[in-house]
Amino acid sequence: MTAIRLEGISKSFSKGAPILSELTLAIAAGERLAIVGPSGAGKTTLLRLLAGFEKIDAGKIFFGDRAVTNLPPEQRDVGFVFQTHALYPHLTVEENLAFPLRLRGFSRSDIGKRVREMATLLRLQQFLHRRPGELSGGEAQRVALGRALIREPSILLMDEPLSSLPPDLRLQLRHELITLHGRQPRPLLYVTHDHEDALALGQRVAVLDRGRLQQIGSPQEIYENPANRFVAAFIGKPAMNFISADLAPRWSPQAETLGIRPEHLEACAPTDAWFTPTIQGIQYGGSHSDVLVKCDAGELIVRVFGGYTLKIGDPLPLRAKPQFVHAFDSAGNRLKA
Repeated sequence: MTAIRLEGISKSFSKGAPILSELTLAIAAGERLAIVGPSGAGKTTLLRLLAGFEKIDAGKIFFGDRAVTNLPPEQRDVGFVFQTHALYPHLTVEENLAFPLRLRGFSRSDIGKRVREMATLLRLQQFLHRRPGELSGGEAQRVALGRALIREPSILLMDEPLSSLPPDLRLQLRHELITLHGRQPRPLLYVTHDHEDALALGQRVAVLDRGRLQQIGSPQEIYENPANRFVAAFIGKPAMNFISADLAPRWSPQAETLGIRPEHLEACAPTDAWFTPTIQGIQYGGSHSDVLVKCDAGELIVRVFGGYTLKIGDPLPLRAKPQFVHAFDSAGNRLKA
């Protein structure tokens, strides 16, 4: 298996702001890395640089010990799954899967064997004679994945392939991708703007913003110990609440802002409350309700689990357990507890 190493990668288009700025990153052989960030963070550009579709302005790219910085795409042995299925509409599923093997001169018997194996792996056997227009979104995406995998590339790059699918199908394909990667381990870089996809799919998660790496770590580390206010705000749904540190004087003088996730604010007795906002809105979610409240701290979202009768206009005394409160300095960096 092949590891990936990026050393000081920078990329700009025309005279605009840098898309990527001095990005250094190492991906282990067989690792599944999710790359997440808002639009314009440089996520897709990073994949295109790795695939050789774009040239870097500065820095170096290594696949294992091999420098690939200036190699064309066909010499990098990379499989790429795009956001759109990018299937040939006039070809059947079988022909779409076979196409990359035919380009590389595989024998007819080898092509047939690999197509059957890939169709079985991705549960596409019953669709082999259909064309893309006759498939559901999830079926077509599995074909696109199979076409990238069938020639057994050393590295697999995926650019938001689940973004257009409905929630239930996204959940199903997340599980399938994890299972598939376990059977055929290789470096897999999965780009997404959706933090739920990133936390679910990545063995590690890299958070990008405006071309710079903000944090990299396990999904749990990213969620529970965000490096800065940007990561804290971007990862999580509903988003983290931020209040002035002046409202809780127990914190260090370096703390300017406190961050508290909605599930870590809890209803309490009035005598134990940090503050008592007024309920502005309620979104019932079955096992919980997301409650919009307003007070001197501003508007906050509180995730309230069962056992409470909530009404708009009522006061809701709140507190947070100190171990779940994040303190940030004036530069937005998280202060260690």
